[in-house]
Amino acid sequence: MTSTIGIIGSGNIGSALARVLTAAGHPVVIANSRGPASLAPLVAELGELATAGTVEQAAQAGDLVVVTIPLGAVTGIPSTLLEGRIVIDTNNYYPARDGHIAELDDESLTTAEYVARHFAGATVVKAFNHIPALHIAEHAQAAGTPDRRALMVYGEDAAAVERVRALIDELGFDAVPGGGLAESWRIQRDMPGYGPRFTAAELTEKLAEARRYRDQ
Repeated sequence: MTSTIGIIGSGNIGSALARVLTAAGHPVVIANSRGPASLAPLVAELGELATAGTVEQAAQAGDLVVVTIPLGAVTGIPSTLLEGRIVIDTNNYYPARDGHIAELDDESLTTAEYVARHFAGATVVKAFNHIPALHIAEHAQAAGTPDRRALMVYGEDAAAVERVRALIDELGFDAVPGGGLAESWRIQRDMPGYGPRFTAAELTEKLAEARRYRDQ
């Protein structure tokens, strides 16, 4: 039986993931900062597998929760709300939008580590941060398709990484495990692998080309 997936954030990535997840048969509970009523048009579009909820309801809908909100808003979610959950962190750091975050500016933390530090009781897996929202549906292909697009997945917990890897594969992409959250800087904003479509082999090459912001 397919478990319900919570989605906190209804922007471009959150809405795109809600569409492909429900199309794949996954019930979703989606929430945003404006409240369930604001999600009525999206939920009507998605059909019976989608429910609008509060942030608390999305966080508690199942054991897998997508957090896809501006990074600067992450610490506004109570840190204990996602305890015991696997959290898919799709976030990127844009100082002009998020405000300056010292640990990200000096690169002592990756964005994923920053999120994981806040949600210390959750198991954070980094995924879906380097694909434009429109491409989540447009670039999806069946497993085994030649030159299938690849997406990175990072995390500390092997079982959680495998679960997210399997979900990425189900939704239409090859998933490339990249190691722990500390390595996820290689696919952050403005890195060579960030944005364009790459196969698994091409994406691996782009990761090797990545350089810290301070070294660019």
